[in-house]
Amino acid sequence: MTARFQFDIHATDGAARTGVIKMQRGAIRTPAFMPVGTAGTVKAMLPESVRSTGADILLGNTYHLMLRPTAERVDRLGGLHKFMNWDRPILTDSGGFQVMSLTQLRKITEEGVTFQSHLDGSKILLSPERSMEIQRLLGSDIVMSFDECTPFPATYDEAKTSMELSMRWARRSRDGFNSGEDHAARSALFGIVQGSVYNDLRFRSIDMLADIGFDGYAVGGLAVGEGQETMFKVLDFTMPRMPGTAPRYLMGVGKPDDLVGAVERGIDMFDCVLPTRSGRTGQGFTWGGAINLKNARHKDDTRPISDSCDCPACTQYSRAYVHHLIRAGEILGAMLLTWHNLQFYQDLMASLRQAISDGKLTAYANEFRARYGAGDIEPL
Repeated sequence: MTARFQFDIHATDGAARTGVIKMQRGAIRTPAFMPVGTAGTVKAMLPESVRSTGADILLGNTYHLMLRPTAERVDRLGGLHKFMNWDRPILTDSGGFQVMSLTQLRKITEEGVTFQSHLDGSKILLSPERSMEIQRLLGSDIVMSFDECTPFPATYDEAKTSMELSMRWARRSRDGFNSGEDHAARSALFGIVQGSVYNDLRFRSIDMLADIGFDGYAVGGLAVGEGQETMFKVLDFTMPRMPGTAPRYLMGVGKPDDLVGAVERGIDMFDCVLPTRSGRTGQGFTWGGAINLKNARHKDDTRPISDSCDCPACTQYSRAYVHHLIRAGEILGAMLLTWHNLQFYQDLMASLRQAISDGKLTAYANEFRARYGAGDIEPL
């Protein structure tokens, strides 16, 4: 039987690495982009279509699934993989980020976070132990520890208090995960580094998490409004301190140029709603930058969204047709554009993996940045 969790680094180029995470439900090639399946579905996509783009793993959302249809119901129905017809690995977030966004509806204590459901207003306590239980009921392959996602901006004292609470919750998450017996024997647990923009807080967080011991380590508290320059500065001082033999996951990121810069700094895993959300709002990603298919300039354009893309939107339909669908509010427009965007993101990750293997990442990244936004639709 395949190991519970094994991360093999196959090649490095500077700080960047490419490799494979091996789990019982399949291998995950890194650097990896995880499409977001918030409520048990990647919006506007069939699971088999998501797989066809090259995705090895999906992200599921603890907060949304615990409220509807409930983790207990998913468990009774055979677990999230069977429920949504996805037989490969699933990573579930802990619910902490969504709860953070409910500023007016939540109360944080040492025990956990009490909040009101956005569906019916009922009062719910989400604690590290309950988060672990929910993710176990869902059947998650990679479980995220429960944390408080520190908002930005935050003062030093605010960030310190938040980080220290998250570290205490991380210890409880570890204990709660370990109590899962059969689930813990086949799944993995990731810790989440906090500390906002303060290097000493990030360092302390990393050291405390490493002392507890996790299968992987996520960088949290970024992509919350700080901007790319600040995000990269935080990664510049954070990444060298991270455990070198475990996967590193940058949560909630991001734009294509964010991914390239983060891979250069040593990140192995990403998730973001951007490719799917953009697909539902008329934006398509190309090697020359994002384009708005709503714009009238596409109405007579017989070219595909990208000449080099082999997704159905590009091999079977024109920009003019996709433009028409979006302007008419047809569901097929969102489906085709979402498919294309997910394919673009997976093609980008494949290109980054190849560039690292070839020892040519710096040249690739510099050429990508020079062309992205220039309007050129051909790949590197």
